[in-house]
Amino acid sequence: VQLVESGGGLIHTGGSLRLSCAASGSTFRLNVMSWYRQAPGKQREVVATISSGGTTVYADSVKGRFTISRDNAKNLAYLDMNSLNPEDTAVYYCKLTVLPTWNIYWGQGTQVTVSS
Repeated sequence: VQLVESGGGLIHTGGSLRLSCAASGSTFRLNVMSWYRQAPGKQREVVATISSGGTTVYADSVKGRFTISRDNAKNLAYLDMNSLNPEDTAVYYCKLTVLPTWNIYWGQGTQVTVSS
């Protein structure tokens, strides 16, 4: 399984970005896709998660601003980010958890930088 993120970049405060994660290989029907982020000097943290059935969970820090979605037919996951602020600056990673084996795969990350 390979995951490739795209869509990162430099954005001003208040702006929006859409991140995409393309999964290839044997992703299996049951899986959970997640977005994580890691800011400089901080631990990687979960941002949002979506199950195969579409159930979503968000970190408190992004609720109401970020939306995770997926296209199962195309093996794509998205993270729509609105009202961005400098605290959102981080490398954003896509993570795939395959069920029921709990095998985990990570993408290489995409940089999001929000300028004030």
